[in-house]
Amino acid sequence: MTTTTPAARCFGDGDPLYEAYHDTEWGVPVHGEAALLERIALEGFQSGLSWITVLRKRPAFREVFAEFEPEKVAALTPDDVERLLGDARIIRNRQKIEATIGNARAVLALHDDGRTLDELFWSFAPEPRVARLASWQTVPAMTDESKAMAKTLKKEGFRFFGPTTAYAAMQACGLVDDHLATCPVVTGQRSVAGGAA
Repeated sequence: MTTTTPAARCFGDGDPLYEAYHDTEWGVPVHGEAALLERIALEGFQSGLSWITVLRKRPAFREVFAEFEPEKVAALTPDDVERLLGDARIIRNRQKIEATIGNARAVLALHDDGRTLDELFWSFAPEPRVARLASWQTVPAMTDESKAMAKTLKKEGFRFFGPTTAYAAMQACGLVDDHLATCPVVTGQRSVAGGAA
């Protein structure tokens, strides 16, 4: 009797938390101001680190940043920044913490102007690819759309959000679906993290 070895995920195999993120979140459309602010913040905190490090700290990030509700994050003070710098449960980087607060304030500025982060963010969604990519080496680090998104969000007051971070956020939020052609999410070999289809 022959058994078929399940195809490897695009990333995350071997760590249940990482597998669950890959299988149920990555590439799935995300909408809403708090949800998008969270993804932008976490992508910024990930810069220079591994994504699994951010995932492991995500519950603490959600706690200390009030579930990323823009009004609550925007109200954080310099004293709060100092408090967060002492919280070992999160990534303690002053620039990234201050950028998250500043980005929440940028969201509120959009609201004051009658706009939303959701509308602005999704305005950069490209046309879907005709065919899925075959290998991780062919997945771009940035695109014309991510460059335009980063440039526009910077103009709107967002920080710590360059073209590469923008593309990672586009992948994470489902503006692009970069699951590879052989990925179990695509082929249906796994319907949920770690489970058989």
